[in-house]
Amino acid sequence: MGGVGIALHGCTSMDSLSSDSVKNFTSPQELIAQKNINHANGQAKEYVYDWGAKQSNNEAQSLYPRKYLTHYCSAKGGKFSLLYKSSMSLVKDASAKKRLSGNSHVKQGIGAYKCVQSNGQSWIVSIEPTAERKFTDGSETRVVSLQSKVMTVQESQKFYKNISTDTVVKKSAVNNQTVKTTTSKVAIAKESEIKKEEKPVVESPVKPIEKALDTPQQQQLKSFVAARRDLNKGQNQLNACNNAQRAYNFGKLPNAGGTNVYAESGMLVARCLTSVPSYSSRFSNSKAQAKNILQNLANNHNHAGAKHMLKQLK
Repeated sequence: MGGVGIALHGCTSMDSLSSDSVKNFTSPQELIAQKNINHANGQAKEYVYDWGAKQSNNEAQSLYPRKYLTHYCSAKGGKFSLLYKSSMSLVKDASAKKRLSGNSHVKQGIGAYKCVQSNGQSWIVSIEPTAERKFTDGSETRVVSLQSKVMTVQESQKFYKNISTDTVVKKSAVNNQTVKTTTSKVAIAKESEIKKEEKPVVESPVKPIEKALDTPQQQQLKSFVAARRDLNKGQNQLNACNNAQRAYNFGKLPNAGGTNVYAESGMLVARCLTSVPSYSSRFSNSKAQAKNILQNLANNHNHAGAKHMLKQLK
């Protein structure tokens, strides 16, 4: 009841949603955290996707995460588009997956989406169902658990391509079983080969989503620490810059405590944009991008290092 109660409470908030209402967030992760699109610990949150015949005129809440992120992207002058379709791989119950697969209010709001902002920056967010159930109030209402997660390009490729590979492996196994019924000798030989090859497939489950057990604050800190370490050592610089950008894209998170990881990550990104060619070459005007970041940190966070670096770039 608790998870759905929060979702129901947000039912009226979508009526007034506009690009203006979300434009002040510094990152999609900050939007996810501040608008409670997930639970506070980063885990999936329940949304009504089917109100039942008696309440069929009610708006489905399962599209809310995508709508929020679409408006945020628009507020940044960006284009929001589907990057990868969801195969609902995190939904383990077959009957639940079948119900969700047949519902347009679920299918239209899940998958990986990419936003390319007017300033050239881009980000990817994954919205994935993890479970489904009937609401326990005696009605026909059904809810879906959705988890929204900001991903790097590498994380999205790894997760969604692994899903595709897993699907192909399963289909291959079914085909081999069919051959087995028609020619036993060939099937036995193939089964022996498959058993030798099965082990690496079984040992490589989809791991990126397991990282979601970390809170957004923990994910941000890990990316920042890795970026700072590698940049200071002068090693793996492109990867370090990607980690710095990922940490910065989380935005200023609530209850982060300690060092302002968001601001310090921004300083690392500015450093990458001005002194790491393998990273800065991705941007048409990397110096201007760096100045925008530094200006934000200087004006909104009173960051002394950002002010100093701005003077150096003039």
